Amino acid sequence: MNTAAFMPIQTSTPSKPPDDTPISPEFLPEKPRTPYKLPQMTRLPVLTAWRRQFRHLLHSLARLLLFLICRVKVSGLENFPAQGPALIVMNHLGDADIVLGLAFFPSLKIQTLAKVDLYVEYPPLGWIMDAYGVIWIHRGTPDRHALRAATEALQLEQFVAIAPEGRESLSGELEEGTGGAAYLAIKSGAAILPVAVTGTTNAQVYGKIKHLTRPEITMNVGNLFYLEDHELSREAIQRATQEIMNRIAELLPLAYRGVYK
Repeated sequence: MNTAAFMPIQTSTPSKPPDDTPISPEFLPEKPRTPYKLPQMTRLPVLTAWRRQFRHLLHSLARLLLFLICRVKVSGLENFPAQGPALIVMNHLGDADIVLGLAFFPSLKIQTLAKVDLYVEYPPLGWIMDAYGVIWIHRGTPDRHALRAATEALQLEQFVAIAPEGRESLSGELEEGTGGAAYLAIKSGAAILPVAVTGTTNAQVYGKIKHLTRPEITMNVGNLFYLEDHELSREAIQRATQEIMNRIAELLPLAYRGVYK
């Protein structure tokens, strides 16, 4: 599997500044690289009856949590396909993004790519995510195990959710996309569903909750689309990444579009 074309090796950097202060786009550090080697953790979660029930429970709890502490506006859910395969591509601003998708995406057959760092560094959260079933990925280098698992999920007509930016945005805007989503879309031929969220930075959400104010967050689901490129070349993956990021940007207010304004 030739994956070197879309995921350059990068040095290890913090995924976000400690005080959650947005960083100007021109001063953004390189995308982080996972410092752990845990290939045995990366596999396609099996949708057992127990796991489906657990996913349903977490779906309900996420909805209740958002109802209690946030003001949420969701639009475009009618664009969500009744069945896969489809690749869900979403911008990533903060922790609340995960809760938002969990609460409102109308399927239990969504396989989400998540950084394996969470399993190592935040054990309780990592255990819950592993029980829910995620495809653990090592960031900053082509993770062939994760790509195979995601490709298998699409072949099984499931959904795969991925944040093409490769981390929580440090600028509060769209950062440059990496090529993993484009690679999966080209290789599988699956449809792509763009999703955009706003108001979910940790500073916004936790800051308002701390002051007993309900943060206002939005999620906008766009129209399905297919890529025109069908070859796994470096140039095709770069073009496809640009197309994917532009589709997400179109769903965002201008102030959130970052390098894709």
